[in-house]
Amino acid sequence: MESTINKERPEVRLRAFRAIDDPETCEAFIEGHTHVLTSIGVTKVTSSRHEWTENPDAFVMVVESLDGTRVYGGARVHVAGGHQPLPIEQATGSMDPKIFETVYHYAQQGTGELCGLWNSREIAGYGVGSIFLIRVSAAIAYQLGLQSLFALCAPYTVKPVKGIGMELVATIGNNGTFYYPKLDLVATTMLLKDVPVMSLADEEDKKAVFQIRGSFDAVREEELRGKRIIIHYETQIPTLANWSLEQAIANTHKNFLQGKVDEKDLNFL
Repeated sequence: MESTINKERPEVRLRAFRAIDDPETCEAFIEGHTHVLTSIGVTKVTSSRHEWTENPDAFVMVVESLDGTRVYGGARVHVAGGHQPLPIEQATGSMDPKIFETVYHYAQQGTGELCGLWNSREIAGYGVGSIFLIRVSAAIAYQLGLQSLFALCAPYTVKPVKGIGMELVATIGNNGTFYYPKLDLVATTMLLKDVPVMSLADEEDKKAVFQIRGSFDAVREEELRGKRIIIHYETQIPTLANWSLEQAIANTHKNFLQGKVDEKDLNFL
């Protein structure tokens, strides 16, 4: 069992799967994400709901040790498909119901949300949470057939998602922003409107995403600010043939949630 990552020559696997297909890894994802959130003072997250683990329209990406015993980071792509509202709807719907109409509009052609992004301190500084998982999320969205992808961003993730072509949704909230999750943080609503072509993406990010889209399984040495990391990409989603975007689109409906924001159900990128 790998107890620690080799900081001199870190080597990890970045793997994608459907949430309902791997409950054990989902549990490791939750534990790691919870630990990161509590370390920055989000203490109420321990009772957070995790219905996404049973959502047929939720897809997970994890950065893990090569032997699969440790999860160092992760993110998720949820598809709008009727089983659950998107996390951004759950997070902001009581503050601005226009999010429901906006999501429904894009859902007619297939939309989803990048959410739950995190990485552990063990792997901080190598770009896992700030770049590589975000790029893979764009590639996963394309693999799923989505035309658009939402994200509700913390201030420090706005720039990285702009790199893959996301732009501000100024018609939601206060010019696209919300005070959420009541931790003196500003959450920004972002949207990649054209997943297939990524017309607003930075060239470097776009090239990297297209490489991932073109080769599901590859080993690459990535670099960020002089730090190198070897990533074994395994981004082809097993059992995807058992899932249908067309059915998800057919199941979409306008969500109208009532009540206050639940700080115990944190939905934040």
